[in-house]
Amino acid sequence: MKVLVAVKRVVDYNVKIRVKADNTGIETANVKMAMNPFDEIAVEEGLRLKEAGIADELVVVSLGVQQCQETIRTALAMGADRGILVETEDELQPMAVAKLLGEVVGREAPDLVIVGKQAIDDDSNQTGQMLAALLGWPQGTFASKITPGDGTIEVVREIDGGLETVTLKMPAVITTDLRLNVPRYASLPNIMKAKKKTIDVVTPADLGVDTASRLVTLKVEEPPRRQAGVKVADAAELVDKLRNEAKVI
Repeated sequence: MKVLVAVKRVVDYNVKIRVKADNTGIETANVKMAMNPFDEIAVEEGLRLKEAGIADELVVVSLGVQQCQETIRTALAMGADRGILVETEDELQPMAVAKLLGEVVGREAPDLVIVGKQAIDDDSNQTGQMLAALLGWPQGTFASKITPGDGTIEVVREIDGGLETVTLKMPAVITTDLRLNVPRYASLPNIMKAKKKTIDVVTPADLGVDTASRLVTLKVEEPPRRQAGVKVADAAELVDKLRNEAKVI
């Protein structure tokens, strides 16, 4: 079985986000970048399938600027076999990402596609669902447990009411939730080995996909700072402030 995992290069989750001075987006210049945490979980799950003898190849694909190769190398150091970079300077929105991944899937013919449920930069939570729809494949979103079967895969997924278990016929698309696993750290020997692993580079034009934006960002602003709280003398004053100042009762 071949597994394909998509990974995204995002601002490291430990970095404090700053808005650009012209309010066109967030500042990424001279900012530490890393693999999207949900995508790390997707890579780890693919590696566990491979270590269990269920998968025989794990392919990692990333989409974006040339520096995305660093993110692919991280996945290769974790244990993935090879990488694919769809290189573009364009801002990629979820529909374009899904279409590009669909073309890569058509070329690679994997049995299972695993992606993070969302990226921590835009929080769209759309790519996996769109990809499954474009491919016409079954999907298991927000997976907290995966159990492969004979031509099927059982996915325990988190929903508002608790847990739901679905059985999907493969090929299928799965999006990962936080509780699926804990990603490993890449060892130094594997980091060195990753430098010799193959990364194929293609462009959206090679795949025949139009990446033009369908959405326009009007302005990006930081949320207003919270005002300091005040102490009240008694319940009557609290009710008065809630009624006349906050106007919530």
